Amino acid sequence: SQRIDTSGSHAFVAPDFSKGDQRGPCPGLNALANHNYLPHNGVATITQFIEGTTKVFGMGVDLATFLATYGAVVSGDGTKWSIGGPSGAVPGLLGLVGQPQGISGSHNKYESDASPTRGDLYERGNDFALQLDQFQELFDLGKANDNYDIPLLTDFRAKRFQQSIDRNPNFFYGPFTGVIVSPAAYSFIYRFMGNKSAEHPDGRLNGEVLKSFFAIEGDSGSFKHNPGQERIPDNWYTRNRLDPYSIPFLNLDTNAMGLQHPQFLIPGGNTGTTGSYVGIDPENLSGGLYNAGNLAQGNNAACLAYQATVQFLPDILRGLFTSITAPLSKLTDQFGSVTSSLGCPQLKAIDKAQFNQYSGFSKS
Repeated sequence: SQRIDTSGSHAFVAPDFSKGDQRGPCPGLNALANHNYLPHNGVATITQFIEGTTKVFGMGVDLATFLATYGAVVSGDGTKWSIGGPSGAVPGLLGLVGQPQGISGSHNKYESDASPTRGDLYERGNDFALQLDQFQELFDLGKANDNYDIPLLTDFRAKRFQQSIDRNPNFFYGPFTGVIVSPAAYSFIYRFMGNKSAEHPDGRLNGEVLKSFFAIEGDSGSFKHNPGQERIPDNWYTRNRLDPYSIPFLNLDTNAMGLQHPQFLIPGGNTGTTGSYVGIDPENLSGGLYNAGNLAQGNNAACLAYQATVQFLPDILRGLFTSITAPLSKLTDQFGSVTSSLGCPQLKAIDKAQFNQYSGFSKS
């Protein structure tokens, strides 16, 4: 494990929102910008995202490249993107349909429902602000042992999933935002924020470190949130460089959560009213390639999710680019390298009509 520098050029500097600095729903990216591991204005290129996330958090180059490229295409101009909302540094250029909205404006394209500390768009009215009651619930779960690990975060995820079912009539758990991004939003908390040591090579995440990374101060019960002021604690150690958190590693965490809660592995959603959640039939969706029985085996759930997302990329990109050829091939390459690294079987096509029953899908 390696100590991350939080002094000198990497000392914490709060964002200046009056000057247009961007901060958004991802605490790790906000912290990187506050410590000058990403540009302070919160707008970065694909290469800058890869360098910052691999150096500070020990993210695998495969995962960093995939997430940075996806962000650039669906939340940015194809080469750079904002970790918050629209920014003057990412203007609406020739070839773009309007101005890129940043990750805060990417609901159901990147940003997802049932997030750990952010609210559902159709429940809270925005999807990027931290909700103190959700942070308090998370904090309370680990308070007794001052320990926030994957089993605890899995329990919390199940609770948040049910809350979205109960409270958000348009809860949508899509192939990408649900099956792929949602588990990452939980596992990243422990995998990236935990303090690594000889005693705890995988990391130990205590309440004080959790608060620092989520820009929370004060005592439990009267927490105060300082939006955009996420900080890397002093004397904090990252993952061993030889043990990066890669796509196959993320998939192991995703599958472990899915074994406990099978609903995590299947896209689905509410159908316009609270409590109306129904999961999609993987067999109908995939033309018989996958079914409820084999979805939990190997990498099948992730394969179906990535492969289904590829089929929707043209629809997503038509709303963002005047010509989708270049951005589509950029993303298709990324998805192709992921599905080949996971050893996915060939999926011919999906039945997109299966998603029409979900009110949150039609709004995305």
